[in-house]
Amino acid sequence: MNSFIKSIGFSILLVSSIVFCNQLNAQNWDINLLKQINPSNPNSSTWKNISSTSEPLCVAAPIGMFAASLINHDQNLKKNSFKLAESIVITAAITEVMKVTINRDRPFVKYPLDVFPNQKDETGKSMPSAHTALAFTTATSIYLAYPKWYVALPAFTWASAVGYSRMYLGQHYPSDVLVGAILGGGSACLTNWLNKKFIEKKKEKIIKIP
Repeated sequence: MNSFIKSIGFSILLVSSIVFCNQLNAQNWDINLLKQINPSNPNSSTWKNISSTSEPLCVAAPIGMFAASLINHDQNLKKNSFKLAESIVITAAITEVMKVTINRDRPFVKYPLDVFPNQKDETGKSMPSAHTALAFTTATSIYLAYPKWYVALPAFTWASAVGYSRMYLGQHYPSDVLVGAILGGGSACLTNWLNKKFIEKKKEKIIKIP
């Protein structure tokens, strides 16, 4: 029963997020807040560099963890590398489905006179922010594997900075970033729960068989 409730809860959260996103399209606070964050010349190398770290680190993190697990013969680290990779794949898939379903133009496309993108304009739809979703699924997965404050602080500071950079660079609305963060964190939690519920318990049962 608890498993069923958790699954339903995640589904409701995801559906609510989509409905919430659609409603935000008609509200002014989203674009008004973006105008305060996005400068007329968003060329800060700091925020550009932070934004560009999202996808490379999402790829490097599970690969690095897996390589380290082989070197150190650490089965727990290997398991965590698989969980992280799974959460990234799930997040990327859901993000693309939501982008197509919601079909929201990027802010610099809809408000060309008000929002100033960085020099390299990105294609694709706006909702949710894939950079933010991937950053938060990585941060959340690592924290769930190693729940210490000194792990959480740098991980979520980095993920939050990625989200802010997407707004600073004029590529996403605040709501894109918010939903991306929820999606990324939720996907990591779901992956962690599914592994504990089905994969790890199944292995425990096999080991107990005489």
